[in-house]
Amino acid sequence: MSAKIRKNGGAEPDAFEASVAQELLNLEATSTELKGALRDLYITAAKEVDCGSSKAILLYVPFKLLKSYHKIQPKLVRELEKKFSGRTVIILAQRTILGKSYMRNKKTTGPIPRSRTLTKVHEAILDDLVYPTEIVGKRTRCKVDGTKVMKVLLESKDQANVEGRISTYASVYTKLTNKAVTFDFQ
Repeated sequence: MSAKIRKNGGAEPDAFEASVAQELLNLEATSTELKGALRDLYITAAKEVDCGSSKAILLYVPFKLLKSYHKIQPKLVRELEKKFSGRTVIILAQRTILGKSYMRNKKTTGPIPRSRTLTKVHEAILDDLVYPTEIVGKRTRCKVDGTKVMKVLLESKDQANVEGRISTYASVYTKLTNKAVTFDFQ
């Protein structure tokens, strides 16, 4: 098992996860600019998502390592997209959603942490999805037939870099959260 993937409960990674972990290991060995930063980093899971015309690779990382990944994310994503040609690479934090019926143990009582609610986790997934770009605003549009569409406004200075990925972002977010979303620039 590769040192670049650590699954919960010690489960064995599947073939796709092993190939992604191997590419991370190769990048650590060959890339001079990423070598030091990738030494202590690993992933918890990898998934391939079909986005209609293209495919996306989702890398799940531990929440505690997300800041470290953000420091090298543009370089890392660029290198991984070269290796997996034609696929968009997205880095997401592994987050937990606690239901309303969540009971704490006997020693600690109180409400559930706000960061573990469904709404907050979905907002955090959206932030992770478009990471180098900042979200400027959000609007939820309720249509007459009862459907809701979230319109997300992104920073216009990154429009050139993100323009081609918008359809992939929308498709991945819909697959992960079952919420319709459209992206626009302000």
